[in-house]
Amino acid sequence: MKHIDSRLPIWEAPADFLIRDYRCYDLRFVQVLFLGTGTSHGVPMIGCDCDVCQSTDPRDARWRPSIYVTCDDGTRVLVDTTPDLRAQALRFGVRQVDAILYTHSHADHLMGLDEVRRFNAIKKSSMPVFADERTTVDIRRAFSYIFDPDTPKAGGVPDLRLWRIGGGAFMIGRQEIVPIPVMHGRRPILGFRLGRFAYLTDCNAIPESSLPLLAGLDTLVLDALRPLPHPTHFTLDEAVAMAHRIGARQTLFTHIAHQMGHAATCASLPPQMALAYDGLLV
Repeated sequence: MKHIDSRLPIWEAPADFLIRDYRCYDLRFVQVLFLGTGTSHGVPMIGCDCDVCQSTDPRDARWRPSIYVTCDDGTRVLVDTTPDLRAQALRFGVRQVDAILYTHSHADHLMGLDEVRRFNAIKKSSMPVFADERTTVDIRRAFSYIFDPDTPKAGGVPDLRLWRIGGGAFMIGRQEIVPIPVMHGRRPILGFRLGRFAYLTDCNAIPESSLPLLAGLDTLVLDALRPLPHPTHFTLDEAVAMAHRIGARQTLFTHIAHQMGHAATCASLPPQMALAYDGLLV
């Protein structure tokens, strides 16, 4: 690992990364496509005959969690690379990715990374990848072949440039990205704010110091795994309570397990709150 690191360093993301003259753009505006809204197993789960897993409502079919963000300047940002990335890109017509943000390195958020080589070919350049320190270490360990200078390239290896983030806001294109520290069990991970939109998947607590970063949101996306308690995810009731505290104009819940059917759960929620679903565009 040290040998590989010495040849291929991890860069610190400067506050003005890729910044250009952005006076003619509305940095508050982003368009968000939900590529997946399910838990780590996905829904339907393998071998499960429950009502949600057998549902014919397409909103109950959930790939692993990810979003695709189009910024006002046309920059396209992918948040996490799930094991379903190829299928997600084909189904929803994702052709351009300019940068990738990682919330953390658990398998359901990381293991589609090899698919990035296709986006390298389309954009004909390396892919900027932004993650906290632990996630960059895990990427280099889980995908060591990518960073091994002796690995034959020939189009079969993703071309990445890792940027370590976490200390403050930075720019991708003309869009400001604000990392939001949250807790996933005992592990600190990142959510992200882009303009008046924030994405907080995989969390069961939000530090007091992070709450001011979430003021004035139009749309909040928040983890809501299931009704029953879980050691690393908000329950639905906990997520609703946190959503009320943050006070976004609308809140959408993600990372949804098979215990919650879309229609019945949405009918039980307060106004301006709903479950997200794969293919939803906001």
